[in-house]
Amino acid sequence: MTTRNYDLMKWIGFAVIIALIDQITKYLATANLVYGDPHALIPGINLTLFHNTGAAFSFLADQGGWQRWFFAILTTMVSLGLIVWLKFLSHEERATRIAICLILGGAIGNLFDRLTWGYVIDFIQLYYSSWYWPIFNVADASITIGAVLLIFAGSHFEKAA
Repeated sequence: MTTRNYDLMKWIGFAVIIALIDQITKYLATANLVYGDPHALIPGINLTLFHNTGAAFSFLADQGGWQRWFFAILTTMVSLGLIVWLKFLSHEERATRIAICLILGGAIGNLFDRLTWGYVIDFIQLYYSSWYWPIFNVADASITIGAVLLIFAGSHFEKAA
């Protein structure tokens, strides 16, 4: 195995670990929470089991089921593109690699749900007073953090190095 391929496998391993953490937390949520019944964790955070058949913020959740396969195919294509991108990054682009792995790990976690159950398992609910953020999961958080890091990596971190 070449050094470049070994390095790629290391980074993909990082993404797989993120997907596994996501799946473990979803298993624990499913095993311990009652669907739709909020369980207060701390003020401002509930654990509330929810099944999302759509995409972010339940986009297209009310459709007849075609969205399951659409999002599965789209996620697979984007994930393959991220792996190719990861393969061609230089060692100095560490922040970009981390960002891509966070996005890839989250995508894999949600893809597993979509293919296995037909929906994505969400359970983290943030709120303030009577304002509630849409329920999400570890994969969603990972994708969001990765996207923000990717924006900053392109504009700040790696140019300073």
